[in-house]
Amino acid sequence: MMRSLWSGVSGLKVHQTKMDVIGNNIANVNTVGFRSSTVNFSDVYYQTTRSASGPNVDTGTAGTNAMQIGLGSNVAAISVNLSGTGATNRTDRGMDLMINGDAFFVVDNMGTTCFTKAGALDIDANGMLYCITNGASVLGWGVDEEGNIRKDMVSTLTLMSPENETAAPSATKNVTLSGNIDKKDPDVAYNVGPVLDEDGQPTDEVQFLSDGYPISVKFFDNVGNSYTAKLGVMQVEGDDNKYTVRLLDVLDKNGSILKEAYDDNGVTKYKKVNAVVNEDGTINEEGAGQYLNLAGKEITYTVDQVTGELTFSTPEGGDPQLWFNGYSGEFVGVGNLPADGGDDATVTGGSLNLALNNAEAPNTDSPFPIAGVDIDFSGLTMYGGSKSSKVESKRGDRTGANGGNAPGALNGFTINTEGKIYAVYDNGDNKLLGQIAFATFPNPSGLEALGNGLYAATLNSGEFDGIGEEITACGSLSVGALEMSDVDLATEFTNMITTQRGFQANSRTITTSDTMLEELINLKR
Repeated sequence: MMRSLWSGVSGLKVHQTKMDVIGNNIANVNTVGFRSSTVNFSDVYYQTTRSASGPNVDTGTAGTNAMQIGLGSNVAAISVNLSGTGATNRTDRGMDLMINGDAFFVVDNMGTTCFTKAGALDIDANGMLYCITNGASVLGWGVDEEGNIRKDMVSTLTLMSPENETAAPSATKNVTLSGNIDKKDPDVAYNVGPVLDEDGQPTDEVQFLSDGYPISVKFFDNVGNSYTAKLGVMQVEGDDNKYTVRLLDVLDKNGSILKEAYDDNGVTKYKKVNAVVNEDGTINEEGAGQYLNLAGKEITYTVDQVTGELTFSTPEGGDPQLWFNGYSGEFVGVGNLPADGGDDATVTGGSLNLALNNAEAPNTDSPFPIAGVDIDFSGLTMYGGSKSSKVESKRGDRTGANGGNAPGALNGFTINTEGKIYAVYDNGDNKLLGQIAFATFPNPSGLEALGNGLYAATLNSGEFDGIGEEITACGSLSVGALEMSDVDLATEFTNMITTQRGFQANSRTITTSDTMLEELINLKR
């Protein structure tokens, strides 16, 4: 009878333990990255009052089973369900990450490598990426000198550093034009007139009476200064399917860079961009260098000392031309007359190169470090109907590459679905800073829970190799979401009911055994 008392006591203990686990699960129903635990019971050893015997053929006696009395129950295991994915909580916060799968974030908790499912990340005062839930530093891989991920032993990810505060500028190498030129547009009509002499009488020389249809091309130089080249497109005399392209001016934020200079008193003077100014303010023509060219042909110009008006020379062989198919209106190519003055014009492609420096041997002393910008005209058409033209320019080639940028200040960070971390700058640049590493285990339920959403590897979970894995090899990553607790309240309340009844039944075992002992004692009376 004493055995039933102790069995009842063991039953109370294991059900109390299960109730403790259920209470912990319910308490963490809204804890980020929490995984619920389950309790498994096992029976205890048995007292054998009679051993089993086998059948006897000679006597015809049947075999008998052993007679054993159990001595209660024990807690066999408390298992954490660390496989799969918990509920999704959408936050739309760029530093919140959710692992879809069995992987873990690798973190450093006061010098100890730990693992967590909590993906609420942020950057501390030292610029280090850390987990808000437990304050542990997130581990991953940095980048090499070429800006590629250096996949070696994991380390802390320091994002805020002096070299990351600013994005370096880059020169514009390509500009792409798109739109339509209408041959009936008055702005593109060939329009020249005679040059007048001092008495106002026409001479044998002619001049353009308009600049043609204006096209503005914006670009950056090597140090991030912004410029705008103004081009004029005009029909070729006698051929309305061909259009010349002329350079009209190049400006920065202060105005034309082709004619702006200052003397010792800060007074603005006019000068050529490719000229050397003498001490008396005059132009030293012998000191001029080849800085300005279009389509590889040098362009010279003069500046009116009073009005500042620019007058450009016609490049040897003539201005470059845009050729269109008069039947379809499609762009054919850029036509250029030979520099030697020959008559055989050829199509050289779809772009023109504008340089304010010698493109083949850039002059490092030039105040305008612009080696060359390829302007792609192949996106233009020559359709009619509107009697007006519309052309737009975009920095970069057809894919958007080589558009150049001004220097950029750090504006924030972003993490993509591969766990790669980028610095975002206000000039539109992105810079790869590192990649978050992840860990998987053969037996994730064998990890030891440390609290604060942290787990440690054990002998039964498998070891961490110190390098980690990319998320693409062990699951996927959702950005702007957090993995919530996997606690199922319906299951927990059901388990609570059965646990309560089990506890109650075991207590009845004890009280019933006590009643029986009382009856036995009363026999003496």
